[in-house]
Amino acid sequence: MSQDLAQLQLLVRQAIGSRDFARAEALLLEVTAATGAIADWLNLAAIRRQRGDLDGAFLAIREVLRKQPRNFPALLMNATLLEKQGQLRAAIHAYGAALANLPPEHLLDAPTREAIEHGRTIQARFAEDLDRHIRDSVATEESQCTAPERRRVDAFIRTTLRTRKRYQQEPTDYYYPGLPAIEFYDRSELPWIAEFEAASAAIGGELESILREDQGELSPYIHYDDHLPLDQWRELNHSPRWSAYHFYEGAEPVEHRCLRAPQTIAAIQRLPQAHVPLRSPSALFSVLQPRTRIPPHHGVANFRLVVHLPLILPGACGFRVGGETREWRYGTAWAFDDTIEHEAWNDSDAARVILICDVWSPRLSPEEQRTIAAVIAATDGFNGTEPSGAT
Repeated sequence: MSQDLAQLQLLVRQAIGSRDFARAEALLLEVTAATGAIADWLNLAAIRRQRGDLDGAFLAIREVLRKQPRNFPALLMNATLLEKQGQLRAAIHAYGAALANLPPEHLLDAPTREAIEHGRTIQARFAEDLDRHIRDSVATEESQCTAPERRRVDAFIRTTLRTRKRYQQEPTDYYYPGLPAIEFYDRSELPWIAEFEAASAAIGGELESILREDQGELSPYIHYDDHLPLDQWRELNHSPRWSAYHFYEGAEPVEHRCLRAPQTIAAIQRLPQAHVPLRSPSALFSVLQPRTRIPPHHGVANFRLVVHLPLILPGACGFRVGGETREWRYGTAWAFDDTIEHEAWNDSDAARVILICDVWSPRLSPEEQRTIAAVIAATDGFNGTEPSGAT
């Protein structure tokens, strides 16, 4: 850095320190002409904003964004200037651009964090107003939709407003094309569900007997070798905080466990169970201990759905699939696509128990079901290895 330039920058700092912003601006014009540096243009924009020259501040910010279109300080200043000019809609979009390029917040000073929170607040307020306007405008059309269609319309509105994250199928192993990413399937597509729910009392009675007399058959649901990358499962690996009573292992019935729960097995076998050699069907009692959370994760294959039947609910338990969170109700089953991110929690002081099993996706033909099973069996046979877990 030349001595003259160093002297200029010293004079700029002195002028700012003495709040002589007119002199600071004049000096900064000389500095930016010499350096063209991003930091100097940002300082010039800030000085001009301090002097009330918003048009001049915009020109300086534009110079920064021409060089670095994702420069966060410039994007944030642009948003605050637009808001100051009363251009609220433009400011909201500008805040969105700034927040999309937000650096780690712990690196930011207090005034910047305050500006960020302000931007989030006016974005949320705008989204609420727009949401209300949209729903009022489409009320007639929406009223003619079925319940599943209304849920999709609701998700469409919220994802359009970016108040709901867009969730997709992300199976860890098997993706069958053409199956929709539906979080919870509507009961109209599950003609077997009412009969299954009707068996809740009988299944619950067998569960109580197992919990009382056969606790030794419960095993940790997560059981990876410690040398494997555990990611979100580290805390629950080999832990009794989430345990299971499995009725199948490698898709084969565990006879002595099935004999303990004949009515449970009968109810499960009336379902359109997915049959894949070595992998499915799968059915188990899932026991989640108090103050335990199952972290967000994705299932193995999208060609089948997972069914939950809640049996012991101590309260303060929850379940989320994608952008939809549902409350548990005793004896009310649901089927969901577990290749969409999902999680569960038990914030109560007692254990929560549900029956979990799997069924074919209702969108598959019998021919597709057989072919999927054959493809996976052929793959396993060629590789000569057994799967790491059930689908």
